[in-house]
Amino acid sequence: MTRYSFKIFCVAFSACFCCAGSLLAEDNNPHTDKMMNEKLNLTQEWDKVFPKSDKVTHRKVSFRNRYGIMLAADLYMPRNVNGKLPAIAVSGPFGAVKEQSAGLYAQTMAERGFLTIAFDPSYTGESGGFPRYVASPDINTEDFCAAVDYLSTRDDVDSERIGIIGICGWGGMAVNAAAIDTRIKATVTSTMYDMSRVNANGYFDAMDADARYELRKQLNAQRTADAKSGSYALAGGVPDPLPADAPGFVKDYYDYYKTPRGYHRRSFNSNGGWNVTSALSFINMPLLAYSGEIRSAVLMIHGEKAHSRYFSEDAFRKLKGDNKELMIIPGASHVDLYDNQAGVIPFDRIGQFFLEHLK
Repeated sequence: MTRYSFKIFCVAFSACFCCAGSLLAEDNNPHTDKMMNEKLNLTQEWDKVFPKSDKVTHRKVSFRNRYGIMLAADLYMPRNVNGKLPAIAVSGPFGAVKEQSAGLYAQTMAERGFLTIAFDPSYTGESGGFPRYVASPDINTEDFCAAVDYLSTRDDVDSERIGIIGICGWGGMAVNAAAIDTRIKATVTSTMYDMSRVNANGYFDAMDADARYELRKQLNAQRTADAKSGSYALAGGVPDPLPADAPGFVKDYYDYYKTPRGYHRRSFNSNGGWNVTSALSFINMPLLAYSGEIRSAVLMIHGEKAHSRYFSEDAFRKLKGDNKELMIIPGASHVDLYDNQAGVIPFDRIGQFFLEHLK
């Protein structure tokens, strides 16, 4: 068998396997065409940590991901517009909710003419899923793709003009989503974390294989403890009270998540944090394995003074093509790109980038 014919055989075999699997699933699942109706408790009052804009309309929406989890989102739409609009889905930071940074980015981009949604990832905020406060490189990448599903099926959205924005840890998820989802035409990451890398290697790649083995032992011991107790231990949010010797970036996190500047009652960084064992899947599953194959446009934004800057710089080196851009903001820290208190989020450039590539 020639190499070419073998390739055709593999494709044909895969297609037959998928079709057979679909038919079997339909035969064995009497609810194939009936989605479970998970009831979300969506707050209707304005409870964001940023002011409401009079240039856009806002309402709550929901949609389901491929794993059956119902996601909650805030939809922002520019006023006095007609026809099909370019659209953007936004999420992050890691451990935040849509009422924080993601909502600010979404509302600001709606002011610039885009239909936008800021969504809570699976198991967090107002979105569904149990147990709560679980993170997963696979499911959270899927959350972005599910947001594209939702936007693609709206009558007021041009399905060929959809982009995404990922903030902090959701920057890595956004890049991962762009690698798998060809419907995403442009991606922006802001102050990106590679959550697989930081969980597996520690900050600045300080962990070696022995340290990683000890971490696995601790996390699996916690699994046993959780199984015995019937509940999931939380890792704790941002330290409170703040230790006197806390690193500068932890102090910045405290200033955002633990003060009126950014505190939100549903934000787990502001409160009890993630499940301890959430780290397990990130240690074992590198997020950016296929980022070098992304053909759509990517803009990576990071602060010059951010402790996390190396995540964006290293991820950018893997990207290929002349439609990729790394933008370093002079003097900016990691958290400066959360809420624009320092006035350094380049919203004009972000808007221009999407106009250039969502066309």
